[in-house]
Amino acid sequence: MSINTPENQNTDPKEQAEPGPQSVTGPRIDKGLVIVNTGKGKGKTTAAIGVLVRAWGRGMNVTMFQYIKHSTANFGEQRAAQKMGIEVRSMGDGFTWRSKDLDQSADLARAQWEDSKEAILSGKYDVMVLDEFTYPMHYGWIETAEVIEVLKARPEMLHVIITGRNAPEELMEYADLVTEMNVVKHPYQQGIKAQPGIEF
Repeated sequence: MSINTPENQNTDPKEQAEPGPQSVTGPRIDKGLVIVNTGKGKGKTTAAIGVLVRAWGRGMNVTMFQYIKHSTANFGEQRAAQKMGIEVRSMGDGFTWRSKDLDQSADLARAQWEDSKEAILSGKYDVMVLDEFTYPMHYGWIETAEVIEVLKARPEMLHVIITGRNAPEELMEYADLVTEMNVVKHPYQQGIKAQPGIEF
């Protein structure tokens, strides 16, 4: 077995990890970020909630709008948010591939977007998560161009985190930070069901 010691580590600077923020030259600016967590891997919502809790811990005003997920959802994140006093608004009828009425799914998503727009432009929040929001754009229920226009009009320091698979290219181009989560290995492939506290 090979042990990774300083003697056998690759010290060629060209082979080091990609440069981080410290390699950027020029003035630093304060700016509200648009962050997109996308890809087929697990952890998109989990990462967004982590940022939400981090911001809440700093006394920032935070909120979360959950798309697709049922309006009566009571997953671990909703329970934790309620205990901490973090507002989480869910509006949907569950997973779309199980929906008996996709027109209703679309209507619920559009209604949630109207509420989200109002919150984005209100100036009340510092960090906002639009969870599973890529799906209404991907399905054509909500125009990506409209979403970008609203994001452009938001308060200067509002951070908006958007999660979900199949993020539109236009949204990713506009965003300040895009992370794509890929599946390397998943317990579902071994017949292990979703676990409380991990998946929900």
